[in-house]
Amino acid sequence: MFTEPLPNALDVRKAATRGVSVSGALKPLNLQRFRDLLATDEGSIEATLAFSRDEENRYLIQVSVTADVSIICQRCLEPMPVHVETGNLLAVVWNDEYASELPRSLEALIVAEEPCNLWELVEEELILGMPAFSYHAAQDCNEILNGISQPLPDEPEDGGKPNPFNVLAQLKPGNKH
Repeated sequence: MFTEPLPNALDVRKAATRGVSVSGALKPLNLQRFRDLLATDEGSIEATLAFSRDEENRYLIQVSVTADVSIICQRCLEPMPVHVETGNLLAVVWNDEYASELPRSLEALIVAEEPCNLWELVEEELILGMPAFSYHAAQDCNEILNGISQPLPDEPEDGGKPNPFNVLAQLKPGNKH
């Protein structure tokens, strides 16, 4: 577990030329767009970014991010823990033209100006790594939903109200009441 915070910005050209690796921790509060997907501000995010150059002299970043956060279950609407783990190899390019020339094995990271914002990079990876659908295990959701759907103790089961469709049943042909 990392205790040092991840630096916010770094010159990726210099880092790749030197073969630098940077690791650190972030809090969900640091990443506003990712934070909007969460149930609470609690959690931990750890990132490792390894900068290098390949045989074509491209600037590369190997990104690994893990996060333990709380999101909303889409079935019962209660908070639930989730572990997000993502990794990606990015090629740093300066515009869309260079990005279109990359091989399919590399994802483009367009850096229009230095230094590169590392927090935004980590945030993008986390957003892309989030599960499309998030549910508790079925038995956990059923316990929560059963607790919600139980009638109130002082409320009668049937509510004591007549069924309005009983009148229609009397109007049916062949129904003699």
